[in-house]
Amino acid sequence: VQLQASGGGLVQAGDSLRLSCAASGLAFGVYTMAWFRQAPGKERDFVAVISWSGGGTSYADSVKGRFTISRDNAKNTVYLQMNSLKPEDTAVYYCAAGTRLSTARVGVQDYHFWGQGTLVTVSS
Repeated sequence: VQLQASGGGLVQAGDSLRLSCAASGLAFGVYTMAWFRQAPGKERDFVAVISWSGGGTSYADSVKGRFTISRDNAKNTVYLQMNSLKPEDTAVYYCAAGTRLSTARVGVQDYHFWGQGTLVTVSS
Protein backbone atom coordinates (compact mmCIF):
# COMPACT_ATOMS: atom_id res chain seq x y z
CA VAL A 1 0.00 0.00 0.00
CA GLN A 2 1.27 3.44 -0.90
CA LEU A 3 -0.23 6.86 -0.22
CA GLN A 4 1.56 9.64 -2.06
CA ALA A 5 0.74 13.14 -0.83
CA SER A 6 1.60 16.21 -2.87
CA GLY A 7 0.70 19.85 -3.37
CA GLY A 8 2.30 21.49 -0.37
CA GLY A 9 4.34 24.65 -0.59
CA LEU A 10 5.03 28.12 0.70
CA VAL A 11 2.13 30.57 0.47
CA GLN A 12 1.02 33.81 2.06
CA ALA A 13 -1.82 34.21 4.50
CA GLY A 14 -5.12 34.29 2.66
CA ASP A 15 -3.90 32.16 -0.23
CA SER A 16 -5.21 28.74 -1.28
CA LEU A 17 -3.61 25.36 -1.86
CA ARG A 18 -4.94 21.99 -2.95
CA LEU A 19 -3.34 18.88 -1.59
CA SER A 20 -3.66 15.53 -3.33
CA CYS A 21 -3.10 12.01 -2.08
CA ALA A 22 -2.83 9.24 -4.64
CA ALA A 23 -3.40 5.74 -3.32
CA SER A 24 -2.18 2.47 -4.74
CA GLY A 25 -2.15 -1.13 -3.62
CA LEU A 26 -5.51 -1.02 -1.86
CA ALA A 27 -9.19 -1.21 -2.74
CA PHE A 28 -9.58 2.57 -2.52
CA GLY A 29 -13.35 2.51 -2.71
CA VAL A 30 -13.74 0.76 0.66
CA TYR A 31 -11.37 3.04 2.56
CA THR A 32 -12.30 6.05 4.59
CA MET A 33 -9.69 8.72 3.87
CA ALA A 34 -8.50 11.46 6.19
CA TRP A 35 -6.03 14.30 6.43
CA PHE A 36 -4.03 15.01 9.55
CA ARG A 37 -1.38 17.63 10.19
CA GLN A 38 1.57 18.00 12.48
CA ALA A 39 3.15 21.32 13.33
CA PRO A 40 6.73 21.47 14.65
CA GLY A 41 6.90 20.26 18.23
CA LYS A 42 3.24 19.31 18.34
CA GLU A 43 1.19 16.16 18.06
CA ARG A 44 -0.42 14.98 14.85
CA ASP A 45 -3.96 16.36 14.71
CA PHE A 46 -7.06 15.50 12.72
CA VAL A 47 -8.02 17.91 9.92
CA ALA A 48 -10.72 16.30 7.76
CA VAL A 49 -12.23 12.94 6.86
CA ILE A 50 -14.37 11.59 4.02
CA SER A 51 -16.28 8.32 3.94
CA TRP A 52 -15.48 5.62 1.42
CA SER A 53 -18.48 6.61 -0.68
CA GLY A 54 -17.75 10.31 -0.41
CA GLY A 55 -21.17 10.88 1.08
CA GLY A 56 -19.98 11.88 4.52
CA THR A 57 -17.37 14.36 5.69
CA SER A 58 -16.21 15.84 8.95
CA TYR A 59 -13.79 18.63 9.82
CA ALA A 60 -11.80 19.93 12.71
CA ASP A 61 -13.32 23.11 14.10
CA SER A 62 -10.18 25.04 13.21
CA VAL A 63 -10.65 24.45 9.48
CA LYS A 64 -14.44 24.37 9.07
CA GLY A 65 -15.59 26.71 6.35
CA ARG A 66 -12.07 27.05 4.91
CA PHE A 67 -11.03 23.51 3.97
CA THR A 68 -12.90 21.00 1.81
CA ILE A 69 -12.09 17.31 1.50
CA SER A 70 -13.15 15.37 -1.58
CA ARG A 71 -12.31 12.16 -3.36
CA ASP A 72 -12.29 10.70 -6.84
CA ASN A 73 -12.64 6.94 -6.54
CA ALA A 74 -11.97 6.51 -10.26
CA LYS A 75 -8.54 8.09 -9.76
CA ASN A 76 -7.86 6.59 -6.31
CA THR A 77 -7.19 10.09 -5.06
CA VAL A 78 -8.33 12.22 -2.14
CA TYR A 79 -8.00 16.00 -2.11
CA LEU A 80 -7.87 18.75 0.46
CA GLN A 81 -8.78 22.20 -0.83
CA MET A 82 -7.45 24.78 1.61
CA ASN A 83 -8.67 28.35 1.34
CA SER A 84 -8.02 31.45 3.44
CA LEU A 85 -4.87 29.92 4.81
CA LYS A 86 -3.50 31.21 8.09
CA PRO A 87 -0.01 31.03 9.57
CA GLU A 88 -1.34 28.57 12.16
CA ASP A 89 -2.13 26.16 9.31
CA THR A 90 1.63 25.67 8.84
CA ALA A 91 2.37 21.96 9.27
CA VAL A 92 3.24 18.74 7.54
CA TYR A 93 0.00 17.34 6.16
CA TYR A 94 -0.52 13.58 6.06
CA CYS A 95 -3.19 11.54 4.32
CA ALA A 96 -4.39 8.36 5.95
CA ALA A 97 -6.63 5.41 5.09
CA GLY A 98 -8.80 3.18 7.22
CA THR A 99 -11.14 0.39 6.13
CA ARG A 100 -14.78 1.48 6.18
CA LEU A 101 -14.35 3.70 9.22
CA SER A 102 -17.10 5.93 10.46
CA THR A 103 -16.33 9.59 9.84
CA ALA A 104 -16.52 9.94 13.61
CA ARG A 105 -13.23 8.06 13.85
CA VAL A 106 -10.68 10.89 13.90
CA GLY A 107 -7.88 9.49 16.00
CA VAL A 108 -4.41 8.76 14.65
CA GLN A 109 -4.73 5.23 16.00
CA ASP A 110 -7.85 4.58 13.90
CA TYR A 111 -6.03 4.67 10.55
CA HIS A 112 -4.05 1.80 9.11
CA PHE A 113 -2.06 3.38 6.29
CA TRP A 114 -0.24 6.71 6.07
CA GLY A 115 1.35 8.83 3.40
CA GLN A 116 4.76 10.45 3.73
CA GLY A 117 3.48 13.97 4.33
CA THR A 118 3.66 17.23 2.42
CA LEU A 119 4.79 20.50 3.99
CA VAL A 120 2.54 23.54 3.97
CA THR A 121 4.06 26.81 5.12
CA VAL A 122 1.89 29.90 5.45
CA SER A 123 3.68 33.20 5.94
CA SER A 124 2.04 36.21 7.55
